[in-house]
Amino acid sequence: MIQIANDQLFIAINEKGAELQSIQLSGLEYLWQANTKYWSKHSPVLFPIVGELKGGKYIFDNKEYHLSRHGFARDKTFEAKKTSASSAVFTLKSDDETLAVYPFHFILQVQYEVKNNELYCTYRVQNTNDNDMYFSIGGHPAFRVPMSNELQYKDYSLAFDKDTILKHYMVQNGLIAEDTKTIQLDENKLHLESSLFYEDAIVLKHIHSNRIKLYTDKDSHGLTFRFEGFPYLGIWAAKDAPFVCLEPWCGIADNIHHDYQLIHKEGINQLAKGEAWQRTWNVELF
Repeated sequence: MIQIANDQLFIAINEKGAELQSIQLSGLEYLWQANTKYWSKHSPVLFPIVGELKGGKYIFDNKEYHLSRHGFARDKTFEAKKTSASSAVFTLKSDDETLAVYPFHFILQVQYEVKNNELYCTYRVQNTNDNDMYFSIGGHPAFRVPMSNELQYKDYSLAFDKDTILKHYMVQNGLIAEDTKTIQLDENKLHLESSLFYEDAIVLKHIHSNRIKLYTDKDSHGLTFRFEGFPYLGIWAAKDAPFVCLEPWCGIADNIHHDYQLIHKEGINQLAKGEAWQRTWNVELF
């Protein structure tokens, strides 16, 4: 376990999956603590796919490969290096095991850094192949709701900085369906109810907002989540669970009509030989 901190924040990260285990502001825990009754993860890193593959498979260069939901990074042990008291970098490199299911040589780095009352998470992907590589990547942090034992789930809201209406792409057996549902926000706010997630995640594409505030009028604690550069966003909770996931994605689950070809996959990122790619999300706690 790697720990980083400053005079306001304490962060713990597991080398397995480079997964956050704790985000504390002045001793208050903001991260879901993985109660197995609901969901045994805290904040998995999604790579080299996001969501489900149609039939659990894809085709690249006329060869069929199989990957489970969200890919393998969340189950791999990363090499961890604490670069300062307030930052750490976790590195995963391709190996024989990854090449059997994902035919690309890569270096994936996940960096965590604290600045004042904010945590920054940066994904870096480097292509070490002789040809282009194709990948998706995303975050899946789960935040405690409610943050106080005196409050309830429905006391909290998500406030979007630019959207008043959300176009929710429906999920069918883990895949993106053609059907959509319009969610009318209340002055930019989505009021949390457990029933919002009874039919799986709320999947959003290319929304205007890149900042969401999780808060309640009944308590002073909450957070602001920023995700500029991520074209897709998932909002999810397990059934009746006391958390909400804010999931910034560069990639998305297969469409129900997908043809299995990796290069045709919606949201896939193409990276040239020797090139590197980077995105950052951050959360400000209050």
